[in-house]
Amino acid sequence: MQATLPLIQMENIEKVFLTDEVETHALSGVKLEIHHGDYVSISGPSGCGKSTLLSILGLLDSPTSGSYELRGEPVADLDYAKRARVRNREIGFIFQSFNLIGDLTVWENVELPLTYRGLTAAERRERVDEALAKVGMTARARHYPAQLSGGQQQRVAVARALGGRPSILLADEPTGNLDSKNGEAVMALLRELHAEGATICLVTHDERYAHDAQRTIRLFDGKIVGEEVAATR
Repeated sequence: MQATLPLIQMENIEKVFLTDEVETHALSGVKLEIHHGDYVSISGPSGCGKSTLLSILGLLDSPTSGSYELRGEPVADLDYAKRARVRNREIGFIFQSFNLIGDLTVWENVELPLTYRGLTAAERRERVDEALAKVGMTARARHYPAQLSGGQQQRVAVARALGGRPSILLADEPTGNLDSKNGEAVMALLRELHAEGATICLVTHDERYAHDAQRTIRLFDGKIVGEEVAATR
């Protein structure tokens, strides 16, 4: 059963970019709710506003207008420091390009976001070990990103997101830099995490993976033009 209060609630979100006195409406009138335990995909053609919407969801960017509430709290009321703290504690990011730090080991990459949380060394160790085990990368803990395949690097990126035990995982084209075999392995991992209770919002242009979600939000020219609900599996 869904919680009465959505984890995320957006109303009439607009995002306008101004360049050389030209207005580009990246998002227009977007309304979106995500509840605890949901698996939502956002799909549409390149340039339709998918990544812009995900950036706003992840507190990496702010809307030009409209309201965004996270756990019932208006995001617009947060100053820079509070936004950073909420982002670190509530949101786990999985990027297309992995964004791992090359001179840190796998273990250190997963630990890094936790160092800003005030956790003890023992607590960090427990969380990192747990996250690496969940994605099947324990044996690679002391390797560096350059020693890993693309699929393995993305698994480490998922582990890094999981280590903070976030309220929601935001995945931006997580298979975009992977071949089909590794892409399917990462998507299978996301399906498994959702089955265990994770809340996931996935941006993808790949219809195969969009259909993994319970709900698929269709974006076109910055507007939601449709929503599909998957048949119960």
